[in-house]
Amino acid sequence: MKNQHQSGGIPISPLLSGISTDSPGSNINFSKSRLLRISALSILVAAAISLIAKFLITLINIVTNLSFFGKLAVAYHSPAGNHLGLWVIIVPAVGGVLVGLMALYGSKAIRGHGIPEAMEQILTNQSRIKPSITLLKPISSAIAIGTGGPFGAEGPIIATGGALGSTLGQLFKITSNERKIILAAGATAGMSAIFGTPIAAVFLAIELLLFEFSPRSILPVALACITGAAGHHLLFEAGPVFPMPNLDTPTNGALAIYSGIGLFIGFLSIGVTKIVYFIEDAFEKLPIHWMWWPALGGLAVGLIGYFAPHTLGVGYDNIISVLSGSVAIILLLRLFFFKFLSWAIALGSGTSGGTLAPLLTIGGAGGALIGAIILYVFPNVGISVPMAALIGMSAMFAGASRAYLTSITFALESTGQFHALLPLLGACTASYLVSFFLMENTIMTEKIARRGVSTPDSFEPDVLGKLTVAEISNANDLIFNIGLEIREVRDIIKSENNETQYFIAADDQGNYSGIVSAADINKHDMDGTAPLKSILQSSNQSVKSNDNLRKAVELMAERNVEVLPVVAQNKVTGVISCKDIINAYKFYHEENDRVNTHISLKRQRLKVVVRGRELFKPKA
Repeated sequence: MKNQHQSGGIPISPLLSGISTDSPGSNINFSKSRLLRISALSILVAAAISLIAKFLITLINIVTNLSFFGKLAVAYHSPAGNHLGLWVIIVPAVGGVLVGLMALYGSKAIRGHGIPEAMEQILTNQSRIKPSITLLKPISSAIAIGTGGPFGAEGPIIATGGALGSTLGQLFKITSNERKIILAAGATAGMSAIFGTPIAAVFLAIELLLFEFSPRSILPVALACITGAAGHHLLFEAGPVFPMPNLDTPTNGALAIYSGIGLFIGFLSIGVTKIVYFIEDAFEKLPIHWMWWPALGGLAVGLIGYFAPHTLGVGYDNIISVLSGSVAIILLLRLFFFKFLSWAIALGSGTSGGTLAPLLTIGGAGGALIGAIILYVFPNVGISVPMAALIGMSAMFAGASRAYLTSITFALESTGQFHALLPLLGACTASYLVSFFLMENTIMTEKIARRGVSTPDSFEPDVLGKLTVAEISNANDLIFNIGLEIREVRDIIKSENNETQYFIAADDQGNYSGIVSAADINKHDMDGTAPLKSILQSSNQSVKSNDNLRKAVELMAERNVEVLPVVAQNKVTGVISCKDIINAYKFYHEENDRVNTHISLKRQRLKVVVRGRELFKPKA
């Protein structure tokens, strides 16, 4: 060692001796065994939530039949066919009162959209949801929807699945991240069970719940979504949930028009989101207890439903009708405007409901309207109303939620119209662009953003996982020979003005011996002539040059140290510190964000001129 002192040392804790670095495979095998366990729990949750989904739909049908037709039956009947007259105004209000009472005496968490509440628990509460939500959410939603609430069943079942997954995750000894995975698995399995769209459900988990893309999270969620889809086919029906006429492959001109429709729907999605939260803010200012808000919202729903009966209830049949392209323009206008108004008031009142089905209905009606108008003015442009309705439906969800991939794959899976891929891609991209540039938060994140909860908006690769220890480790400053006297070490530290709290110790051959703390070195009662090895703290915690920085950070955090030795065959080859890692992280992002050019057109023109002149030079 040069001057018995080498730099690059990193402080090591004496507690590191309990960690073995000779068997990294054991950690890998342990992770795989955990993955299998979490996958099994996710499948179990998915199977249970499939049954709950069937229970929820059945309960909605029962409440609907009792509320609007006065009979006990489980078959679906649209509330639009009721003969209650003016009494229809009271039915949603009664449902609102019941939901308010359940929220007051059960759990306030049953109020709201479903997905934002699950996101908040993931981001702020280690994915812990009250077990009571598993029971209260489907029952309250069945009451709200069955009495005419303009919501779909998917929002409540997503919230219920998340609550069930979280509850199961709280019963077992697992990490908060594993609990998040089971929560997401339960939520998206519920969506898959309702719609039979497992791929869209996986994307929903990635974009709105997991905030990551890794095998440990995707595999359990995918298995849960497959299980949910199997439950859909077993308990509901096979085939697309929204059947529609077969669509032709569009021309390039039609693709441009569809993309333009998506752009327009993007602006509409911003307006929809703003109005929903404007109404919610208006309810917040009312001088009455929040328990009564759903009842007031229910009165508005009933009043609108009296004039526009098709706005009542789930309305999946409305989506199918819109996608058929056979709905008259006046009916599309009424469905678009009144469905939106009814849903926005009901949702703003804080009742138990969701956002997906209403957004699909509003977007589909809006797309169909725009397509019909374009065809009326330009009958030979090559577009179709069913395709316009489909891309309107998908673009509305893409703009309002910014769940880009979910929007596209959901439209494809729920209709089976794979010729619509390019129009959907163009329309959803246009809608997403408008939403991204003009709206700070989405319909899913606005509520929790107001509570100070920040949601991730990107899925960048892990920088620490890409960089290796060899790229940033040092080899000259923080390593001391164990034979040095303590006073010599003090003098070296003082002369170099070194504020490091831990140092690496090695013998004459460079073999790693352990660590020593600055506190021990500088003890006032310490014999300065004693060798450094007398205060050495043994530790076998180290990293190798080919390890990534993520492993180094995990070891530092686990042992609460600032430095680690870089060891090869028990010999210290360098040191890595927290400061080194921070500098590497900063440098990486600065390099990626630096704006520069690598090809100079001016330089290339000069080269051409110079070479051109050489062609006309006389030979020497």
